[in-house]
Amino acid sequence: MARHRTLLSALGYAADVDRLYQRLRPQSGRDLDRVAAAMFRTPDELMAEAGPLVEAGLVHLDDGRLEVAAPVEVLRGVVESQAASAGRAQRLLDSVGQAIEVLAAEQQLSSSADDATTEPVRGELWVGGDVFSRVRSLLLDHDGDLLWLRPDQWRGPREDRMIDLVATVVARGRRSRAIYPIRALHDAPEVLAARLRVGEQVRVLPELPTRLLVVGDTHAVIPEPVGLADLPLSVLRQRGVIEAMRMWFEELWGRAAVPALEEAEPLVDLRRFLLEQLAEGAHDEQIARKLGISLRTVRRRVAALMTELGADSRFQAGVEAARRGWL
Repeated sequence: MARHRTLLSALGYAADVDRLYQRLRPQSGRDLDRVAAAMFRTPDELMAEAGPLVEAGLVHLDDGRLEVAAPVEVLRGVVESQAASAGRAQRLLDSVGQAIEVLAAEQQLSSSADDATTEPVRGELWVGGDVFSRVRSLLLDHDGDLLWLRPDQWRGPREDRMIDLVATVVARGRRSRAIYPIRALHDAPEVLAARLRVGEQVRVLPELPTRLLVVGDTHAVIPEPVGLADLPLSVLRQRGVIEAMRMWFEELWGRAAVPALEEAEPLVDLRRFLLEQLAEGAHDEQIARKLGISLRTVRRRVAALMTELGADSRFQAGVEAARRGWL
């Protein structure tokens, strides 16, 4: 017989934290001293035990009274948190771009400064030449795993050579992980399948704001400015910037989905992507452009999703999706 699940257990809280929440919930609004005495604890002992609930914002003190969030408030907080997280990656990229501009300015200033305590930022700007040859040398002359954001390169004429290059790198025992936009499943499934066959790990997101290549912990390559341009490219060897790029990639990788490219028709579960876009307040037309599918398909899938969740509105759908752990 399946164990009864409560709100907090469905949201991943430990059983003892859930039990304490259930005991405190009817006591909301009462004096802390009286609640603690009823539970045979001192006020300090009770608040220490309720630490996980306090940290999560589910329990707090208001003028000596213990206030406990109602279940609907708990769900509202989860939905709002998930909606906010959807924009974190873009904000992080904006911050990294600003940091790069600051570092470049510091490099220019340091070249003419008399202060011996400053040093130029390590890196260079590629403004011409054969991009593929430069990238090939970079990958083969240095160690470390590869991290790629590939919003559009799979459309380029040199993709066959790039697949062979990735195969060479993977054959040397190094990992290659790449994130593509969902529309690549429809526009170039054979390219993604080929990169999978040579050992690359592939995931997809609704959209990607820029190209990016990180080589181990030694190099990061991004367009200057960030976006989809081939040249100029900033090739950074500044360790702090590279680490920031790796952290940003890992956050995107954790949100991305693994496509089923072995199927006759490339598949990916669009539920989480649709819910993220709805949580951001995106219109159906915007969602269709981001996912590379028709407006009719978006509306059909949103309607099916709401039916599956038993929701009458998109907000209710978000609350129920959070309860089920889909967000």
